[in-house]
Amino acid sequence: MRTTRWYGKLLGFFAGAALLRAEPPLGALLGLLIGHAFDADWFRLRDDPYRILGITDEANEAEVLQAYRRLMSQYHPDKFATAAPELRHRAEKKARELNAAYDRIQAQRKPRR
Repeated sequence: MRTTRWYGKLLGFFAGAALLRAEPPLGALLGLLIGHAFDADWFRLRDDPYRILGITDEANEAEVLQAYRRLMSQYHPDKFATAAPELRHRAEKKARELNAAYDRIQAQRKPRR
């Protein structure tokens, strides 16, 4: 389970208060807001592959594979072959996302030679 981060808020609070000494409450509040944004990963550019599969980064290989197979069994496009085109499109998109997440995890864990 992912723990809630707090250090961005704390550092943002003090940095905002120090940088905007003329308006201490405003600076501290602004720093707190920016720190919260960093803690909540609002500035993340790519999706976390572990979050996509619904596991933590401490999961072992068997847990990663189990989560991948479970989700692919739910969202595999073949299960939606006779469904409405919109549902089929969503399933294809989700399957591509799951495949990409699994491939990224495997590439990260692959031993470098």
